[in-house]
Amino acid sequence: MNRLIVLFGVFWCLGTTLARTQVAPDCSNAVPICNNTPVNGGTNGFGADDFNGAGKSGCLEKTPSGSIESNAAWYRFRTGASGQLGFNIGFDSNEDWDFALYKASDCNSLGEPVRCNFFDNRDASSFIGVGEDPQGATDNVQYEEWLEVLPGEDYYLLVNNFSNINSGFSIQFTGQIFVTNPYDALDCAIINNLLGPPIAACDNENVVLDATISDVVSYTWYKDVGSGYTVIPGEASATLNVLEAAFYRVEVITQSQNNIISDVQVGFSQAPSTSPVADEHLCLDSGKYYLDQKDQQALGGQSASEVILSYHNSLTEAEAGVNALPLEYKLQPGEQRIYIRASSVQNPRCYDVSEDFIITVHEPLVPDFPLEVFLCEGEVNAVIGEMDPDPAYNYVWSTGELTSNITVVQGGEYTLTITDKLGVSPCNNTFNIKVFASKTPHIKEVVIEDLQDSNTIAIMPDREGDFEYSLDEGAYQSDNKFYKVLPGVHNVTLNDLNGCGTATESIVVVGFPKFFTPNGDGLNDVWNIVGISSLEEPLLTVYNRYGKLLAQLSQNSVGWDGTYNGVALPSDDYWFKLSFKDQDGQRIVAKYINNHFSLKR
Repeated sequence: MNRLIVLFGVFWCLGTTLARTQVAPDCSNAVPICNNTPVNGGTNGFGADDFNGAGKSGCLEKTPSGSIESNAAWYRFRTGASGQLGFNIGFDSNEDWDFALYKASDCNSLGEPVRCNFFDNRDASSFIGVGEDPQGATDNVQYEEWLEVLPGEDYYLLVNNFSNINSGFSIQFTGQIFVTNPYDALDCAIINNLLGPPIAACDNENVVLDATISDVVSYTWYKDVGSGYTVIPGEASATLNVLEAAFYRVEVITQSQNNIISDVQVGFSQAPSTSPVADEHLCLDSGKYYLDQKDQQALGGQSASEVILSYHNSLTEAEAGVNALPLEYKLQPGEQRIYIRASSVQNPRCYDVSEDFIITVHEPLVPDFPLEVFLCEGEVNAVIGEMDPDPAYNYVWSTGELTSNITVVQGGEYTLTITDKLGVSPCNNTFNIKVFASKTPHIKEVVIEDLQDSNTIAIMPDREGDFEYSLDEGAYQSDNKFYKVLPGVHNVTLNDLNGCGTATESIVVVGFPKFFTPNGDGLNDVWNIVGISSLEEPLLTVYNRYGKLLAQLSQNSVGWDGTYNGVALPSDDYWFKLSFKDQDGQRIVAKYINNHFSLKR
């Protein structure tokens, strides 16, 4: 979207007699506008009812006056080029103004307005209009969409004050049309006046009135500062240098006796000045910065009601008054120079762009050192912090040490604050480093479930921690369970993810029935285990609940028949152990094989 372009604007000394003369309460004598917008010192009632008793015109409805108009001012203009066109109506933020814009060739065929706004000013805005708010407000409900115009289109503008107390307003024309056609965006042919339309100038401008025509005998210039026209002594040329605000008149005597008298109003507004503002150093994690925080510095002693401030990316844009940055400025890393435009509220053509400031956005430091460190069992100390310090930064620890890294001998929380030596970065580069005193891991137990041809085993650490698990030197996994494990000898490994070592155990997985029924029916008459064929000289021992040895079974044994010394034992739970010889010929008892089964009769 094209940004706001302020081309013409007038807000001379509001309330003066000079300004009041520009109000036209009726459409039939609407004030023509071409280059400089007429001055308005406030509105006071309306003349004839231009809507002939109607109760509504577009968004406008009847006011307490009984008519759509209450305190009305009418203007008309004709477009001289094609493009985007808008306008700002500026006023006191305590007042309530409305407008309606009609595309029509005369007052008898206004039709419905093409743009209209009747919102009350509960937000205390200073502008209403078409296009964009000149102060960068994106949520001003008193603004309507831009107009797309063609050359030769006639418009009538009604500006209406809803209340009976008002201090006047200005109209500032805006839009891309004034960039492409700065001198003929509005057609001045609608003004039939030798000296042209009213002139709104800045106090640092040189204004020259030009009444040059052919067949001239003499020129006489007059001035009216409020008490009537008087001759300006010594001024008899075709041009006049104007030094003060007033009404000016030229009387042109021609040889053909077609004498001409032409009047024009000239007003001056004080050009604002911008005070120096300080640069800003911001942290990227703030996300945004509100540019209007600079308003007070930039205004100096000037009143915010008299000066409009806008902020721009370049001096060219500030000079042209285009592409004003949104007040909610999104931060980006690096440096950005912001240019300030201070425009007069009375006349936005009077401006100053002499000041700028730099926003430097710093990125928070990203630590390239661990924020969690483990002091493993058997380790005397650990080194924490930045191992490759940047000489542009200072390092301060919560321990009082000033090095980029420190050596710690116990667990706890340590704070490292990193600041640039120039002291300009606003980022809070403070990091909390936690040191955990961690033990070497151990396997507390391996739970073997089901104990059949396909088994499930679970590796149980001796403490809580961050671990991963491996079976028979396979890939590590985060789950401590392994499924479909075949009977036989297996190696299980527990690894501490914090670097405090591993633990490996050799286990034996075997299968056995949970119960047997030695009743001579040929089914489950004996109890034995399976899956020990890979073991060297396996030996199975069976015990009762009191630990009494009842039977010993070798690899070639048929199994236990449920008797002791030929006597049948009662139904009960019985326990077993498994031992075998290792590769060194030493008999060892298989770990985690100490289970029970049931004898049922």
